[in-house]
Amino acid sequence: MASVRAVLIDIDGVLTVSWKPLPGAVAALRALRAAGLGVALVTNTTSRTRASIAETLSGAGFEVGPQDVLTAPVVTAAHLAERFPGARCALLNSGDVAADLGDLTLVEEGADVVVVGGAGPEFDYAALNRVFGELQRGARLVAMHRNLYWRTGEGLQLDSGAFLVGLERAARVEAEVTGKPSRAFFEAALARMGVGAEHALMVGDDIESDVLAAQRAGVTGVLVKTGKYQPQTHEDASGTPDHVVESFADVPALLGLTR
Repeated sequence: MASVRAVLIDIDGVLTVSWKPLPGAVAALRALRAAGLGVALVTNTTSRTRASIAETLSGAGFEVGPQDVLTAPVVTAAHLAERFPGARCALLNSGDVAADLGDLTLVEEGADVVVVGGAGPEFDYAALNRVFGELQRGARLVAMHRNLYWRTGEGLQLDSGAFLVGLERAARVEAEVTGKPSRAFFEAALARMGVGAEHALMVGDDIESDVLAAQRAGVTGVLVKTGKYQPQTHEDASGTPDHVVESFADVPALLGLTR
């Protein structure tokens, strides 16, 4: 832990639930900054832009700005610009993140790439069938993430991963995933912070997409028992977290910053 220079932090379920701070989270983030550690908020949230996320968190007491936030849409836009320059993209997503998608060309039909973001009311039969048609006609499939669910103030809610599996099987394709748990997502965050994986810590509530995925990228993983955490999911996971704590409020102590 003495070698840790940067902390990657999931937002939903770790710092907040339904954008309301979890107990002790604001103070814990302040303690990390006071210790001189680099901080990056890494999230698969696809319903808001980086600027909107930073504004909401700042209003809730967190000392963050847009430069501290790395979202799946931002990484997806960079991926598409590199892998499919000039591609026509059909986007299925809940929320307006156009400001974070750069110069992507968005179309309703005739797509080269189908891009799937986070789920919401937009994921109705007509929309899913529309992108299914594009996949049948040869479009590539890119997913910002494959989370099955997330936790809100009203409990667990289905996310796009549940629909993505159906699209993959029906169209007989496999999605390229750009957000967590892809290794490229963590590497992008580390590159922005200028630190190596061996000097970073990842804190998340999703044992597979946050913690174990970070560990596979060489980052130390910390699982918190808040947000979407469930004991059975922990027990059935494909690996073992490096550390498990009750909440983000315990991370400063884990790093030896408090007594």
